[in-house]
Amino acid sequence: MRFWKIVSIAYGVIASVGLGGCGFIPMSGPASLDVRNENTTSLPFATVQLNPDVVQLLEKYEPNGLAGVIADSRPPSSIKFGIGDIISVTIFEASAGGLYVPLEAGVRPGNFVNLPDQAIDNDGNITVPYAGRIRAAGRTNVQVQEDILAQIKKRAIDPQVVVTSSQQRSSLVSVFGEVRTPVRFPMPSAGAQDRITDAITRAGGISGAGWETWVVLERNGKRATVPFGNLVHFPNSNVFVQPGDRIYLYREPMKFIAFGATGQQGEFNFDAWRINLTQAVAKARGLLDLQADPASVFLYRREPRDVAERLGIDCSKFDGDSVPIVFNVNFQDPAGYFIATKMTMRPFDVIYAANAPQVDVTKVLYFINTTLVTAQSGVTLVNTIRNPGSTTSTTTITTTGP
Repeated sequence: MRFWKIVSIAYGVIASVGLGGCGFIPMSGPASLDVRNENTTSLPFATVQLNPDVVQLLEKYEPNGLAGVIADSRPPSSIKFGIGDIISVTIFEASAGGLYVPLEAGVRPGNFVNLPDQAIDNDGNITVPYAGRIRAAGRTNVQVQEDILAQIKKRAIDPQVVVTSSQQRSSLVSVFGEVRTPVRFPMPSAGAQDRITDAITRAGGISGAGWETWVVLERNGKRATVPFGNLVHFPNSNVFVQPGDRIYLYREPMKFIAFGATGQQGEFNFDAWRINLTQAVAKARGLLDLQADPASVFLYRREPRDVAERLGIDCSKFDGDSVPIVFNVNFQDPAGYFIATKMTMRPFDVIYAANAPQVDVTKVLYFINTTLVTAQSGVTLVNTIRNPGSTTSTTTITTTGP
């Protein structure tokens, strides 16, 4: 009778635990059923089962380039002068005795005159004898030439004008950060246009490993970032540099995070330019054989709203331009490994491996067993205190671990 009284007490405790919900049972994360049913009390999310069609769609819309300004793949237009630039002006006349070339023979090597180099002033002008103040800032050399010619053609003998840049101080490109030799160089001429990788080469190349180097392009007040490897493997990302571009390189290993029933939890470096989901799970030491549910491996990430809609997700309950999505891969299916090898990881993706359902059952049974043993020990102690000289026959319960 005493044993059954203990059992009734234990089941009363278990019933109260059941009414309190599954949160009483220690778990490393959400139950797989809660993830699939999208049960949440805070941030809404969507669950998508990985299959070849989903992977193909994600691969098609994989963000391979710099957002925003990187879309500007046009070559730079003709270089325009800016305030502070040093320019050179040469004026030719058809014969001596004109406005600029004297009649004396042997004084000059030809019928031309080189004016002293001059900087474009704060008002954007230069000064040319007999032509006056000429607007130069914001204009090309051809435009400046035509303006000077228009001012002197009625006074000089069939004049011709050549305007060149002696020293650029406004149309510069800066490359700094994790490069061997930070540099600030003038924009090359139209015949030798540089791309981003060319600009990095001018700075001596990257100083670290390519897979942990990021490139920041700042242009016209906008900024965008891309892994260095993308510039090499995706030519569309390797756009032409433009006057005033600032290119900053920094090192930050790409990482993902693993939780749950993986062999090891924590942050893991890619240690490569790109890795797939299968490689990421392997880096986390795979799945625990006695704990993980291979059919319930989840990848957490955000996708652009238009991609989520293409995946068939109802986006009406989501705000903003990105949608939280949990992708489910089934490693119990032999084909699941093939599918996962096509799923490209992104920095700060989260992998969560859920427990198998029987693991939670084992935890409940272990809790029941522990509760019964504890209750029995309490009764035995009370009887021993009340009857220190007597021997009480009790039922022995052996505890077993989960």
